[in-house]
Amino acid sequence: MDLGLEGKTALVCAASRGLGAGCAQALAAAGVDLVLNARGADGLERLAQALRDAHGIRVTTVAGDVTDAAARAVLIDAAAGVDILVTNAGGPPPGVWSDWDRDDFIAALDANMLTPIALMTALLPGMIDRGWGRVVNITSGSVKAPIAQLGLSNSARAGLTGYVAGTARQVAPHGVTINNLLPGIHATDRADALDGTVAQAQGITLQQARDQRAATIPARRYGTAEEFGAMCAFLCSTHAGFIVGQNILLDGGAINATL
Repeated sequence: MDLGLEGKTALVCAASRGLGAGCAQALAAAGVDLVLNARGADGLERLAQALRDAHGIRVTTVAGDVTDAAARAVLIDAAAGVDILVTNAGGPPPGVWSDWDRDDFIAALDANMLTPIALMTALLPGMIDRGWGRVVNITSGSVKAPIAQLGLSNSARAGLTGYVAGTARQVAPHGVTINNLLPGIHATDRADALDGTVAQAQGITLQQARDQRAATIPARRYGTAEEFGAMCAFLCSTHAGFIVGQNILLDGGAINATL
């Protein structure tokens, strides 16, 4: 399917690996020029060069912590005029309710709610002026079904979801869509970290922890960054202009819900 994106430009955050890299790769394959952000410069540039070589697109890299206001300002300047924004950030550490204090919640809000909002605030006006734009926020299946040990993530991402619900309806008349992608467990470093915590707590191997978690997923496997990226690219495509303010699960059926 031709996604109708050739010649567009996208900013993809946390793009050097995992789901962000999957999204960057899928957009590059569709002919989208990229501005890529991540904290690690080396990994970011390796991916950028691979995408240039494979797809002949323009790729700009901006290394830095997007939650830092000064680094974010540099990124926004580099991304001026983008047609597509993909926000993404690693989730805060797991724990239990008694572990977290105000500073923990502020850090989670900065990474998983306030930074995506700041990027949208900066880049939506240009999309509106041009009469076309796409925003995809990578959030979490925990906004549909909270995960007890991920209370920080539950809270921050639910806040972003509420913001998007209202904002998406305000910008839609201008040809701009905002939607959220809600990953379940995918084969990424984040999954390794969560499985490692389980393995340590239960005294089992990392592979046993993975197998144990996979057995709870109807698809009986973890998702891949490639299939996640393909869904992101479709939401950014010219075919997805009537999808507005939605929260789309990619979890292999793990969340058992009718709606």
